[in-house]
Amino acid sequence: MKAVSRMLVLAVALAAAQVGAQEYYGDFRPDAPELAARGPLQVGVRALVAEHKDQLDILHATAEQPNPRYGRKLTLEVWYPARLAAGQHEHTVYTDVLGAGANDPKRPNTPFQFNGRAARDAAPAAGQGGRYPLVIVSHGYPGSRLQMSYLTENLASKGYVVVAIDHLESTRADKAGFASTLLNRRLDDLFVLDTVAAWAKPGSGNFLAGVVDADNTALIGYSMGGYGALNAVGAGISASAVAYVPGGSLAVNQQGNQQYEAQRDPRIKAVVAFAPWGAANQVWDAAGLAGVRTPTLFISGDQDDVAGYRDGVLKLFEGTVHAERYLLTYVGGRHNSAPNPPSPAAWSNFDDFMAYSEPVWDSRRINNINQHFVTAFLGIQLKQQPFQPYLDLPQLQADGTTKPDPGLWKGFAKRTALGLEWRHLPAQ
Repeated sequence: MKAVSRMLVLAVALAAAQVGAQEYYGDFRPDAPELAARGPLQVGVRALVAEHKDQLDILHATAEQPNPRYGRKLTLEVWYPARLAAGQHEHTVYTDVLGAGANDPKRPNTPFQFNGRAARDAAPAAGQGGRYPLVIVSHGYPGSRLQMSYLTENLASKGYVVVAIDHLESTRADKAGFASTLLNRRLDDLFVLDTVAAWAKPGSGNFLAGVVDADNTALIGYSMGGYGALNAVGAGISASAVAYVPGGSLAVNQQGNQQYEAQRDPRIKAVVAFAPWGAANQVWDAAGLAGVRTPTLFISGDQDDVAGYRDGVLKLFEGTVHAERYLLTYVGGRHNSAPNPPSPAAWSNFDDFMAYSEPVWDSRRINNINQHFVTAFLGIQLKQQPFQPYLDLPQLQADGTTKPDPGLWKGFAKRTALGLEWRHLPAQ
């Protein structure tokens, strides 16, 4: 038994060493699909704070004080095409935390660091032929603005300004009541869009002045971030979902509500929804989903036991009938279709490890595949790039087969598209 234990310890140590050797998340594996490759532009990164003032403090509402107000201070990580000074390098160190919120003795908030391929506070580079499209990234519950750095850096290298949000009361550091996440995801997304649009104006004094085109925006959301992104583009929640929080506060996100309908934003041209939460919990009815008209790429594992698959993500894909949409499915994948691989710091706690890892898929492989498809989809929707052949792929048939051989997918080397399913439905 002692020999077996020693072997297990050695195996874990070797595996941890291998993960640690992957110095930068998102690097191109030998089997990565074509469009996963990093783009030609250098990347800078900065952290900013924006405060959404006079918002409903839903977590402290009472019968005596049903409408308390507060300012929501949102930390934003901004990646952008950069012009590096002499001696500057595309390297930074990100600091995030493990855990599932403050004051959890089983999973205490533990800081950890990992490397990034971006130059901290580098000067922005002027866009060729205009400004760069904007991509807003929204994490899961709980999560952080840094949990998809493999994708945010990659997109910035291809000519996008990428702004990832730390949603207050919804990160691993400050997780609080779920009602705040249900209420605020859409509102945070739209506030950040308005804020960046103001920063982009000439003379704003912000480093993004004249750099970003906020009229040409995509939302990327993971889990509750996917819920918020869909809610932001017309998927108004149902009356039964409003009842999830006493007092009717969620009606501001309800389908048919005049205030909600007036806040649809034509600047949002595309949505990428990783494992979006809500459908399996009856957050939307058919009328609510029919409100989405924004082209959408759904990405999910078919064994997702958090957002659900057949009663969850697949239901959303089929129900957003007025949107051009695609669905990429990881066969055997669970809920972690979006984040970075687990840091070596997470290996000492099973729950922290499983918050990032997939049981049967290599996370770095998933990251490369995501980079490929998001590059193609956003390139089409925001830049009119000729990437449509990368999305015109063999679809899953009604009998469960895919013809021709999925190994022939464009952009994938032969035999490397196995384990993936692809669906596409046009807008009705």
